[in-house]
Amino acid sequence: MKRTMKKAMSILAASAVLALTLAGCGNESTDPATTDDSGSASASTVSGTVATNGSTSMEKVIGNLKEQFENDNDGNVTVSYDATGSGAGIEAVVNGTADIGLSSRALKEEETSSGLKGTTIALDGIAVIVNADSQVADLTVDQIAKIFTGEITNWSEVGGADGEIACIGREANSGTRDGFESITGTEDTCKLSQELTSTGAVIEAVKNSPNAIGYASLSAVEGKEGIKALTVNGVACSEETVLDGSYEIQRPFVLVTKSDASLSTAAQAFFDYATSKDASELIRNAGAVPVAE
Repeated sequence: MKRTMKKAMSILAASAVLALTLAGCGNESTDPATTDDSGSASASTVSGTVATNGSTSMEKVIGNLKEQFENDNDGNVTVSYDATGSGAGIEAVVNGTADIGLSSRALKEEETSSGLKGTTIALDGIAVIVNADSQVADLTVDQIAKIFTGEITNWSEVGGADGEIACIGREANSGTRDGFESITGTEDTCKLSQELTSTGAVIEAVKNSPNAIGYASLSAVEGKEGIKALTVNGVACSEETVLDGSYEIQRPFVLVTKSDASLSTAAQAFFDYATSKDASELIRNAGAVPVAE
């Protein structure tokens, strides 16, 4: 009797061990969503919406990042882009109408001290553009400043054909304008023939005016017909010259967030992607210079 009971108990114990072993093996082999071939956790898709707002100059960069990020997440997440200008984008973060602001200038001290954080994802050259038929090919920073402040008013003064110069610029809240004026030392002193609200509008105005001069993001002017980008102090505006600093008129592309508040899961995932090395080629394809290498 005792021998029979011992044998039964041994069989039960062995069965229990076998069941636990099989259960463990089953969990390991049927959960491909949590492990990859190396046994480490793999990335999962996110869902939800991400609201971005701000710089019109960042349209191509954000467009590329947005499209790839949405594809990578099987269409379960939507990234919106409202092109309102850098100042409006920064304000949208402050008032909570945007998850991430887009600024084509560095944040000012008063903005960071009020609880905002700026993260640079790329550098962008500000190309100085003229009509394609202009005889002028190169200007110094000093000449550009004198043209935009009205000290130089005729193209013949800088080697061009006789003609009154028409300066085309951006609106007051534009990051492109802020960057251009801070670099050329023309803050609040520019005398503009037209003050326009988008990068595309500036390009179109210069294209349609033989005596016009303007400024626009490198990423926006590449490949455009009817205009040409001047060299500045003999240096062309290109990815290489922006990255090595030899082209003087350049500014950052910045993601703006609140320093004391967490982003939603979807917004944080997009932010992490935009600031990663994985985004570098997309940023480069948009005509800007990625900083994550």
